[in-house]
Amino acid sequence: MVLLLGLGAGARAGQVEIVDAVLVRDAASWNASVTLRHADTGWKHYADAWRVVDAEGRELGKRVLYHPHVKEQPFTRSLRGVAIPPGTRFVWIEAHDNVHGWARTRLRLKLDWVMGRSTVAGRETRPAPGKGKARRKDAKAKERRDGQARSLH
Repeated sequence: MVLLLGLGAGARAGQVEIVDAVLVRDAASWNASVTLRHADTGWKHYADAWRVVDAEGRELGKRVLYHPHVKEQPFTRSLRGVAIPPGTRFVWIEAHDNVHGWARTRLRLKLDWVMGRSTVAGRETRPAPGKGKARRKDAKAKERRDGQARSLH
């Protein structure tokens, strides 16, 4: 019974939400400030990281959160020195918790290289693992294998 109660508490916390984010240019790099909300329950379930990624999913910078923020919600943490290749127009902020992993919803930021600041360009939901292009590609490969197996019989 105790085990079931413990699992319920972790499940109620859900995925971490990105409330807001901003990137400010500083000479050759960018400084990020990200606000997260998560129903941290303590060490067993808490928001433990966020990162900046480019359009190809390459990690450009990552902020690890070393402890839960049970009584501080939402909370903001910063990261200095994010190396973003010149001319990059958009980046995404992704958030992580130690139970669910990377949240499916991420924040898209548009970079203004002249003003040296980002603006929120919207939110998007990434496909769940095994969905989207990868799933279609796997299905087509399976169809080819099945067709080849049938032709052998």
